[in-house]
Amino acid sequence: MKRTARGRLYLLLGVAALFALALWQWRRDARDAPGTLLALDPAAITQVTLQLGDAPATHYAKRDGHWWRDDGQRADDRYVETLAAAAAAPVLQWRAGADFDAAKIGLEPPHAVLSLDGQRLAFGAMSATGPQCYVQAGARVALVSLRYMPKAPQQDHVELSGAH
Repeated sequence: MKRTARGRLYLLLGVAALFALALWQWRRDARDAPGTLLALDPAAITQVTLQLGDAPATHYAKRDGHWWRDDGQRADDRYVETLAAAAAAPVLQWRAGADFDAAKIGLEPPHAVLSLDGQRLAFGAMSATGPQCYVQAGARVALVSLRYMPKAPQQDHVELSGAH
């Protein structure tokens, strides 16, 4: 075998080895990823309940492609869809709920409770490590980006007509 052909063969073998290592690393990272808060597709959610602090809970239902409050008022679709997006919030880290004192991380009582199709998420305090908050989902506590913390709506309902 000529020297140049042998060099190309070694180069090809090296590239194949690097590709195999990258594929192995990608699969390992995907397997070890913490996942999302809930195994729900936000677009498929039809019932949302939000309680902020001690305020009464607000219930939303999706009908005919739009969100409605339980009092029959039309809700801001973008706002409720933002709440539903919390189901797919990427988790930075999962821990057992028993690893924490719930009061110290703002989960007793929670700052907000969000129920998405009956699955409860309790939002606690901001973590000391960055713009993240504690979220209890079942017996586990997750750290997620602070952007998923439910907030009060800017406007309580959407005007369906141009009249004021």
